[in-house]
Amino acid sequence: MSSTCSTVSRELDEPIAGTAATARTWLLLEQPGPWGAKALTSSHLDPALGRALEAAAKGTGVRIALIRRPGRHADSRMPSTRRVYVAHTVPGDVWLHTATATDPARLLDLDFPALGRGEAASFDAALGGAPHDGAPLALVCTNGKRDRCCALLGRPLAAELASSGVEGVWEVTHLGGHRFSPTVLVLPYGYAYGRAEAHAVKEVLCGVREGRIVTEGCRGASAWERPGQAAELAVRRTVREDAAQALSVVRTEGAAPRWEVTVAHVDGRRWRVEVAQGASLPPRPESCGSVLGSPARMDVVDVRALTPAAMAG
Repeated sequence: MSSTCSTVSRELDEPIAGTAATARTWLLLEQPGPWGAKALTSSHLDPALGRALEAAAKGTGVRIALIRRPGRHADSRMPSTRRVYVAHTVPGDVWLHTATATDPARLLDLDFPALGRGEAASFDAALGGAPHDGAPLALVCTNGKRDRCCALLGRPLAAELASSGVEGVWEVTHLGGHRFSPTVLVLPYGYAYGRAEAHAVKEVLCGVREGRIVTEGCRGASAWERPGQAAELAVRRTVREDAAQALSVVRTEGAAPRWEVTVAHVDGRRWRVEVAQGASLPPRPESCGSVLGSPARMDVVDVRALTPAAMAG
């Protein structure tokens, strides 16, 4: 009997810190119905529009994903209005806005570089958007066309959360890291989780409502590149800091396979974190059906508090 990529990853206890998708800003468009492997151009969304949105977002720090409500996905009915969200995840300037759109082509009116910088004005002006005042969003990857684990494990999780009354649950097209399924992204703060179970997601969402971050099962904050994700989580665990916007990655020096990452606290403290890129062994599939490989892993070698003299220097 063949194993899935997520089964193998779990059995090998592959670390998940520093594996989150990278995006300063997330733009989410409701699109019911089936999704292909590259959902923006292989769904019931006009593929020409999907290609135009991909081009508009490229290099801006904005990542676009499609979302749909948990449940069965009939091919026939298209909504007259679609829910749209945009979230900026950089600490100190975290926000989540929402709108409805009757014509998804209106998203091309957005100023993508400005959204990547954390400016919401074009979203509000083009779509009549406003700050989201509801529950935090729990986005569960369920795109089985990218990897069967996302459907086999993600869809039941999304359904269980929704049926138990958890608000803000959506299925989403792609969060990366199929072998960590079920994977979940929580907005507005942009922390991703792997091997998620319903009770754990509920704890994460409870924390988010209180402005806290749960580090158990956390893959990292999407605002940072992967060495920064691993470093920020290591500092959180070292000093037991759970305030959502307390820490920022302010400098990353070096290149693969070794970095020195500076993490700053809003109270002025700083840490130098040494992160090394290793190879996950023995070889395992990065996704179902792929050849065996040694996925990169982010290993924290050292966490050192900086003295005032070192910070001045």
